[in-house]
Amino acid sequence: MEIVRSPEVHLIAGTRPEAVKLAPVAMRMRERGRLRPLLVASGQHPSMAAQALAAFDMSPDLALPLHRRSGSQPELLAGLIQRLDEHLAEHDPAAVVVQGDTTTTLAGALAAFWRRIPVVHLEAGLRTGDLAAPFPEEANRRLVAQLAGLHLAPTTHAATNLLSEGVAAHRILLTGNTVVDAVLDIAGRHADRPLPDPRLAEAFANRLILLTAHRRESWGEPLDRVLSAVRSVLDAYPDVWVAVPSHPNPDVRAQVNRGLDGVDRAVVTEPLPYADLVSILANSYLVLTDSGGIQEEAPTFGVPVLVLRDTTERIESVRAGCARLVGTDPALIGAEAARLLDDPTQRDEMTAGGNPYGDGFAAERTEQAVAFLLGLAPPPQPLPPQQLPPQPLPPQPLPPAGNLSQLMTVDGGEDA
Repeated sequence: MEIVRSPEVHLIAGTRPEAVKLAPVAMRMRERGRLRPLLVASGQHPSMAAQALAAFDMSPDLALPLHRRSGSQPELLAGLIQRLDEHLAEHDPAAVVVQGDTTTTLAGALAAFWRRIPVVHLEAGLRTGDLAAPFPEEANRRLVAQLAGLHLAPTTHAATNLLSEGVAAHRILLTGNTVVDAVLDIAGRHADRPLPDPRLAEAFANRLILLTAHRRESWGEPLDRVLSAVRSVLDAYPDVWVAVPSHPNPDVRAQVNRGLDGVDRAVVTEPLPYADLVSILANSYLVLTDSGGIQEEAPTFGVPVLVLRDTTERIESVRAGCARLVGTDPALIGAEAARLLDDPTQRDEMTAGGNPYGDGFAAERTEQAVAFLLGLAPPPQPLPPQQLPPQPLPPQPLPPAGNLSQLMTVDGGEDA
């Protein structure tokens, strides 16, 4: 008697945020048993992706070798596509899931599309409308939208962006963001984890600001302005501390050290495991960040966010009131921080509405959506409207599984 094996689905991650957001999906697929997930580490940031998965007691099922010399985007994209194409040729999965907007996301979608493997885009539809901000992520996610057969939108706003670009409604499913699933899992799994720096115990007993500024456009003069604002806030509030998980780039680390030199209540750490970052975030009074992921994670813990960018694709945070755009203007950063530090009721009001990014069941919806795509499950129910900002989209059923698969098997043109 022939044993029928579940279809293999490859989840491709190259960076820490991708690993964090794909881990709950892989766990749910394994629990349900109707799909066989394979977590593929692309090699873009191998140590950080592996570190993130370790927080979930997981490791990559397969790590692809990637040799880089210049570190340029063309070199990275070319290397990723070559390795992923070789990998897909060998394994021929039933579907590929890519997440977000990194170079790995684009390379994974291209490699799968060229091999006529259905592409599922997790966290689809984020847009700023400006190709230069964030760079190159805005271009990456727009390009992936042209290749995906199934778009898993985290919010109504993201789904609306896709509709406005001409994506058919039946190819879009509102799932919520799997980062909410991830952060809830990690907070429970590592509740008794030792602190990564002993000084954080005193910082937790006072008021702590978490600062992360890792985007390339923040390096240099913008980061100097942010560090100047942080110094001013610490000078004005003796009970306030700042925790700064450093970027692995040594030049950025040196810039942070210079900017906070001599500040006793500044805890600058090495790049942190995800579980440690979640612990600091959960104990923070306020967050200053240019990170999209932290904008999504902080509302779960009732922590307001000041976004160190002029635009954000996570506009739901701003609309819900749990985040405010401040850019890198020291005066504006200082004024907004002072407003929250001087009046705790204003801080509480910012996060009273909960997390606009989901209810912790995004991985469940994702698993069922992929299973339906492959003809193994009924259509999933979208994220309930009460979990989303006003004016949610009506529920949209997915098309029959064969229709989506057929999209990936049409003949290519001259460049195929």
